[in-house]
Amino acid sequence: MIIGIDLGTTNSLAAYFTEEGPKIIPNRLGKRLTPSVVSMNEEEQIYVGDSALERGLLYPQSAASVFKRDMGSQRKFNLLHKTFTAEELSSFVLRALKEDAENYLGEAVTEAVISVPAYFNDARRRATKKAGELAGLKVERIISEPTAAAIAYGLYQSQKRARFLVFDLGGGTFDVSILELFDTILEVRAVAGDNFLGGEDFTAVLEDLFFEKYPQFDKLTLDEKTMRHIHKQAEGCKIGFSNGRTSSMSCKIGEEQFTMEVELSKYEDACRELLERIRQPIKRSLSDAHIRLSDIDKVVLVGGATKSPVIRRFVSKLFKTLPDTNVNPDEAVALGAAIQAAMKERKEAIKEVILTDVCPFTLGTEVVREWEKGYFERGVFCPIIDRNTVIPTSRTERLYTAHDNQTKLRINVLQGESRFAANNLSLGEILIEVPSGKAGDEAVDVTYTYDINSILEVEVKVLSTNQVTKQVFQGRDVDMTEEEIRERFETLSYLKIHPRDREENKYLLLRGERIYEESLGEKRLYIEAALHKYEKALDSYDTALIEEAKKEFKEFLEELEEF
Repeated sequence: MIIGIDLGTTNSLAAYFTEEGPKIIPNRLGKRLTPSVVSMNEEEQIYVGDSALERGLLYPQSAASVFKRDMGSQRKFNLLHKTFTAEELSSFVLRALKEDAENYLGEAVTEAVISVPAYFNDARRRATKKAGELAGLKVERIISEPTAAAIAYGLYQSQKRARFLVFDLGGGTFDVSILELFDTILEVRAVAGDNFLGGEDFTAVLEDLFFEKYPQFDKLTLDEKTMRHIHKQAEGCKIGFSNGRTSSMSCKIGEEQFTMEVELSKYEDACRELLERIRQPIKRSLSDAHIRLSDIDKVVLVGGATKSPVIRRFVSKLFKTLPDTNVNPDEAVALGAAIQAAMKERKEAIKEVILTDVCPFTLGTEVVREWEKGYFERGVFCPIIDRNTVIPTSRTERLYTAHDNQTKLRINVLQGESRFAANNLSLGEILIEVPSGKAGDEAVDVTYTYDINSILEVEVKVLSTNQVTKQVFQGRDVDMTEEEIRERFETLSYLKIHPRDREENKYLLLRGERIYEESLGEKRLYIEAALHKYEKALDSYDTALIEEAKKEFKEFLEELEEF
């Protein structure tokens, strides 16, 4: 079976296709969302999801989150005495989703369609694919999140030609995509976005307001555990605006409790700079698609951060229309990925539709540009495939030798938007031999062919000799051989993944310990007694007793947090 996976910055989830349509697969705790958090204890046991989230509040040095923002980079994350890359941490999340799906569906899951932000470059997309392979999955396709959301909304089932704008604001990334439907073709016209703008940044605004109210605290000197606690309370405060025009947060620092109440208008004003950052990708996508705001037939909201009243008011004012929110924004991408998986399996219940995508970044090479006779500028970027070109596509550029007696020509394969080659991402190089001659006498045709799987083929033909050189580029920064994948997979398998049947017990104990630390006085005594009673039941190995104690302890914790 092929499942669809939304690998998110804050939360991840999986879905599968049934005769009634796509459905979310609940995780081991019965929840539809799995926090994208990984933690490790001293015995190298790995925790994923809610347990890792709770453990991170207790032991900050043992947990990592928001690592999706660093996919495809060389950044290392330290969990106690071990280091991991973002794709390795993501592989733990994907493995947990895979195991949850197998447990729920009662069959092996070996293939998946995984979503990524539309604005992810090749390196980030390849890193996501490697994370899936490390998790033991064959990644059938990497699909852009807005495209998946459009599928989930059933936009492809419209009977008339229409244009849609998908506004996707998740926990850590922002994407805007413009899609056009014509007959059975759902075509992505343009994408734009910001890989470092999301719900986490809107939470940080509330943290800043808290520190403004209590200037005696300095976020640079507070310990990481306290900062995680403040972040959690700020997140709760942000969610609270969905229920009214005021919200509050209360933080325990040292032995004291510090509270803050915020008006929605004040919070909205404090978010002005972030909202302005949202405008820019929208303007760029409309410009690239050569359409106006008034040409958009429907605006679709995707991503958990779009549930915020600040975001919904902003979008309504900007587009002068109420956005479509018929599909849960947290689940739209996963549901769409599941439908895409069903399309791959050619399920009869799915209407046949052709999906196209676009190249998210411009692809080109480095050249020497002559502006005036005798005046040369080196290191200039020469675009060959412009961003937002519908793919698959192939483009050719003719280049000439720049110096007398030149015998070699270097094709530096670049991805990016800067006028200067050095500011763009280099995917690799091809060195070509050419006959010696005067500057400009020898020419080569450089052909870039880019396909829907983010694979770029570069062909260089020397016109005077007809010599042809071809090379495929898949993102140099994250490229691994199949042998390296197997070796790394074996290395990761040595880490002791926490047993499934004890996951909820561990989660509840960690949650209880965290609430104990956040409490004061007599309340602590009640929590300590409840923890002791639950631990005693676990030590008995009596299944019936453990189930009864678990239900009682869970209700006890929920009552405490409601209070």
